[in-house]
Amino acid sequence: MKWETAITNVKNGQETIRGKKLSGLIQKNTFTETIFLIWQGRMPKTNETKMMDALLTAAIDHGTGTASAMTARIVASAKNSLHTALTAGILAMGERHGSAIENAAKFFIANKNNKNLSQTVKDLKEKKVRLAGFGHAVLSRDERSETLMKMAKKLGFFKDFCKIAINTQKELNKISSKSLPLNIDGAMGAILADMGFDPKIMKGIFITARVPGLVAHIYEEMTNDAGLRRLSEEEITYIGK
Repeated sequence: MKWETAITNVKNGQETIRGKKLSGLIQKNTFTETIFLIWQGRMPKTNETKMMDALLTAAIDHGTGTASAMTARIVASAKNSLHTALTAGILAMGERHGSAIENAAKFFIANKNNKNLSQTVKDLKEKKVRLAGFGHAVLSRDERSETLMKMAKKLGFFKDFCKIAINTQKELNKISSKSLPLNIDGAMGAILADMGFDPKIMKGIFITARVPGLVAHIYEEMTNDAGLRRLSEEEITYIGK
């Protein structure tokens, strides 16, 4: 079985990542710079490093109540290994949590030259199609997204897709019965698209950002060892016959 790869080469006791010696990366480059290199195939410019740092930081955690953190902690409470609980947390990320980033970016890219975005948003609303990257179960405004957009403007990445994201938010809120903020998925999708990232890798970028938070939750659960997590009977309503 033969594989071809342009990512990593390990030969004669030396390892290179995208053509860069790993020993050199260890000494001279940050983790964020090396992440960018392995994803994009080149070293980032200074502003790209700052923006990527901000994106990864913004998504590092969002509390115990998220599907991923709660699932990871429940699995850890059952005395599973850290990596088993971490896997469970990642698997809890679906279209409604942690995965909307890809679909949001695809929408922004597809509507880059849309001269009638307002009508498109109205049509989707009438068809009851939920736009990925907008709205939040807890937040009426998402400070994470607002901060990222400010940084994108400062660092030169507030371009076509960020503008479409903001305009889509405005059009949505004209016809919505409640406030629908541009959420973390939408902001990350727009900014990463403006940075030249393929939507297919964006879910992986979100997961990369969230893993440290999940590890912290799992470690806390293992250290506290409060016992097996489960719902009390008072929290369960039987609706069968």
